[in-house]
Amino acid sequence: MTEPSANPLLEHIKRRISLSGPITIADFMSEALGHPEFGYYRKQDPFGRAGDFITAPEISQMFGELIGLWAAVSWQQMGGPSKIDLVELGPGRGTLMSDALRAVRNVPGFSDAITVRFVETSPVLRTHQQTSIMPYGIPATWHEAFDDIPGRAGVPTIVIGNEFFDALPIRQFERGETGWAERLVGVDAAGGELGFVRGRETPVADALVPATLRGTAKKGDIFESCGPAIAIADQIARRLNDNGGAALFIDYGYPHSAFGDTLQAVKAHEYHPVLNQPGDVDLTAHVDFAAISRAMIEAGARTGAVLTQGTFLAMLGIEQRAELLKTDASEDQAKAIDQALARLIAPDQMGTLFKVLIGYGATTTPPPCTSGVEG
Repeated sequence: MTEPSANPLLEHIKRRISLSGPITIADFMSEALGHPEFGYYRKQDPFGRAGDFITAPEISQMFGELIGLWAAVSWQQMGGPSKIDLVELGPGRGTLMSDALRAVRNVPGFSDAITVRFVETSPVLRTHQQTSIMPYGIPATWHEAFDDIPGRAGVPTIVIGNEFFDALPIRQFERGETGWAERLVGVDAAGGELGFVRGRETPVADALVPATLRGTAKKGDIFESCGPAIAIADQIARRLNDNGGAALFIDYGYPHSAFGDTLQAVKAHEYHPVLNQPGDVDLTAHVDFAAISRAMIEAGARTGAVLTQGTFLAMLGIEQRAELLKTDASEDQAKAIDQALARLIAPDQMGTLFKVLIGYGATTTPPPCTSGVEG
């Protein structure tokens, strides 16, 4: 029987722990997903049926088309400025942006105003993105982080983030008898395998836990905090305030801050042990949309109610779009359209699990769906 090949990233993480002790879950996620040579998102294309997961843009063209039209209407409500930065965070293969740009070709002036800006760290995916939007002839630039995008005086920004925040590194804190201790990743002395360990109790979590939850924690409760998500939300809010604009975030998560361990790993469309095979599996955690909203509001921007994906897409007319696509479709094609529609909006599929948050600048007209009923 052939021995399994060594995992160089696993060995790197073990060496790091042996030298400096257990590491935070955030550090583990950063290594597993973003290590320059062995990180999951740095070395491969994880999307689609041949990858580890399928995102909404890969399910149906309707998803990206409707987001493109949402962006175009947002631009129109800003007065149709002659220049606008259209930013996508974590754009995957560029499928969403390609569908969006195709959908807005006939919106007078919008395509001419757009500069596409991708926030992407993966060289593999950057190549896919460039190929995806090439037919539209719209200028595009790539950036390692949102803050690397230069602010242009008088040029508004529209930001799209679909399944972006869920992959950012989180920290976990576990409630003990008297306080909180950070949950860390260590190495089992006997078996030499990675495992979770409880650090010393620290008052740090008390400041991170929102006021709505303080005093309600029980022993064993876990609170997750995503510092990078809060920082990016703050950066985006400040940019929207400076130059005007809107942001659309779609991800799986919960509308109100809550306790719970949501860290998970996926490989080949199946759940996988979180600490096994770092660099070869996707790691995600549910997004705390209330925390994102608070960060934007504290930075001076505004946000709408957190909607379910099903509610949001229905408000944009996805059911009518599906019927239009079926007009000239074969029986098999029509069946596929109905299946894709159900997967995107049905309560027992992505429709309820995935949430939507819209943010906008302090002086920006509220974008479409901002005043929708909370899902």
